[in-house]
Amino acid sequence: MRGRKRGPSPLPAAAGRAWRTLGAVFVVLVFVPPLLLLISGSLTRPGLPPSPTPRLVPDPASTAGYQEAVELGGLLRASLNSVLVAVAAVPLSVLVAALAGFALARLAPRITGTVVAASLVALMVPATALLMPRFAIFRLLGLTDTLVPLIAPALLGTSPLYVLVYYLAFRALPADLYDACLIEDLSPVRIWWRVALPLVRPVTAALTALTFVLTWSNFLDPLVYVYDRDLFTLPLALRSLSVLDPTDFPVFLAGAVLATVPALAVFVLAQRRFLRHDDDPTGRN
Repeated sequence: MRGRKRGPSPLPAAAGRAWRTLGAVFVVLVFVPPLLLLISGSLTRPGLPPSPTPRLVPDPASTAGYQEAVELGGLLRASLNSVLVAVAAVPLSVLVAALAGFALARLAPRITGTVVAASLVALMVPATALLMPRFAIFRLLGLTDTLVPLIAPALLGTSPLYVLVYYLAFRALPADLYDACLIEDLSPVRIWWRVALPLVRPVTAALTALTFVLTWSNFLDPLVYVYDRDLFTLPLALRSLSVLDPTDFPVFLAGAVLATVPALAVFVLAQRRFLRHDDDPTGRN
């Protein structure tokens, strides 16, 4: 019995489950009550005076707000535009960020330090400070009043933060793994695609969800670059509903519910990827 080896300690797994439980409780306490009030308000019949106190169960309940939101705000057309932008921008942004992060992790330490420092400086620049030069460039190219300016930032990975996150993830992989790939005469692209990228699936899931939510809820860029109502994205369409009479506020809330559902669905899918990775560390599933 003295020479018998013990298995891995269950404490790290138990601690991970405890932290996930605390995170789930935090999300429920912070986000669920406002979401319930949002849904409750959207089910209030339009045209009635606003209630002095919030009600979880409206009386009478009605779905007329959803119908009016679609008809008045043009949410169907706006949703298609938002889907088009997200389908083009999200995969492209994640792909570019993953490639740049992998390249950064394989560079010499001196060059890597310089690039990381420059990326941190770029993160400190407010996004509004770049609106004028970006607008001038897109206007010179004749791309204003199109969806191209909403997709173009994905060609740069959208944000230096995404590149840095991938850089840290690829850097955390064992150096012996890269050495074994070089012995097998794998090219850098094949190492990235077949070996490194599958091992950082939780990072990819997290950045995909974050990029989708930020792209889906982007209001400032469409406001600056898009003028044709047929090209409005969902945030701009919701803005047109926000100026309705206070008695029609349920119409705006119904539109907000419709805009929130896709973001919640993406978050749930990403969360399932996190849990699946924890249950299967090999990442085969």
